[in-house]
Amino acid sequence: MIDKANIGKQLPVFRASADAWRLRFFAKAIGETSPIYFDESAARDAGHPTLPLPPTFLFSLEFEQPSSSWRDELGLVVSRILHGEQSFTYHRMAYAGDVLQFESRISDIYEKKGGALTFVVRDTKVTNQRGEHVADLRSIIVQR
Repeated sequence: MIDKANIGKQLPVFRASADAWRLRFFAKAIGETSPIYFDESAARDAGHPTLPLPPTFLFSLEFEQPSSSWRDELGLVVSRILHGEQSFTYHRMAYAGDVLQFESRISDIYEKKGGALTFVVRDTKVTNQRGEHVADLRSIIVQR
């Protein structure tokens, strides 16, 4: 059981770079075909300063959080967790070369199926190197 006293817990802030080669690799992996995700001149022709981040790329960057100690502190057991869901609210575009800051907190913890499943909701604010609000991410981890 995960203690609901952890609701509101701030997780360590971290930064991650959106490198162009990683954006291209990710776009290819998800089956993206638009040239704006591969070709900088196509991106500029479409009105972007450089390659834009594919829509769900921020979720993969969130995995780069250098410390996983917060999971241990909550009592999450890696072998018993599942990815429940994720959602994104975008406020502005992010681009290749941006250094993005991730500020996360645990916003809710609840149970279902008589306590057999515990849901941990993590909300993350993403800003760019200029301090501009890029997106809000929500992910839900389910522990069996």
